[in-house]
Amino acid sequence: MSDTQKGGLLAKVIGPKRRWRQYKARVRQLPPDHRAAVEAIERYLMHFVPVDAESDASRFEGLADLFERAAADGTPIREIVGEDPVTFAEAFARNHTDGGYVPARERRRLTDALTHAAGEGTGKAAKTA
Repeated sequence: MSDTQKGGLLAKVIGPKRRWRQYKARVRQLPPDHRAAVEAIERYLMHFVPVDAESDASRFEGLADLFERAAADGTPIREIVGEDPVTFAEAFARNHTDGGYVPARERRRLTDALTHAAGEGTGKAAKTA
């Protein structure tokens, strides 16, 4: 293997990892309710098989972009994801990759997590930035 090939391989391994760490750092900066929503959607999206590392990284970066803008604008979570978070997450995934199967258990888990993040079912409304 030539040095050029080794460099390309190294970039393929380290590049996505670096992007993942940058994405996670961005998510940690979100307000707690938006962070909880992103983490729930992220967990759900992990069930979608990426076409490649580039599309997988861009999918999560797009998710961070969306919620950063929403937090900055003070947009409530339900205005972002709507009443059916599964429909939102699957449409979001379709825009960033080709396919994947998500078990019903994970669909329920996403719905419950976003209901909690939005402050519903707890008797108090979630705070925005």
